[in-house]
Amino acid sequence: MTATITMIANAATVFLLVAGCFFVLLGSLALVKLSSFFHRVHGPTKASTLGVGCILLASILYHATHGVGLQPRELLITVFLFLTAPVAAHMMSRAALSLMDNRPKDPSTTPDPEGHIRDDADERADQRERERREDAEEARRKTGTAPDTSTGQ
Repeated sequence: MTATITMIANAATVFLLVAGCFFVLLGSLALVKLSSFFHRVHGPTKASTLGVGCILLASILYHATHGVGLQPRELLITVFLFLTAPVAAHMMSRAALSLMDNRPKDPSTTPDPEGHIRDDADERADQRERERREDAEEARRKTGTAPDTSTGQ
């Protein structure tokens, strides 16, 4: 029974090592092949973090099944890796953005589904009200009724 569990654990360890090595290789290729700095930061950060995480999980599984027990070493490395890699990539990207001469426009405005850029919801409400008035005026023209001038409108 324990031989079967050990064999399954060994197979899982091998799978995690192969997957981890694949993702580390993928991150390395992304660093070499991608064109701009921002692409080069993104690829290794995501892929290599996942790859090293798989390798550390394989190490935890191996040590847990072969009698050494769980060591805090792998857990601490995993925690620090998953905390520091995204923060480091974010800080490098912000530093690169601050050094750019032709910075991209600030995306603080929300794009409209129709392709228009709107600053706030009030502008859209005003546009709907104008469209309603135009539709009502067009309906009056079609029916031949004149607008009511006695109310001062």
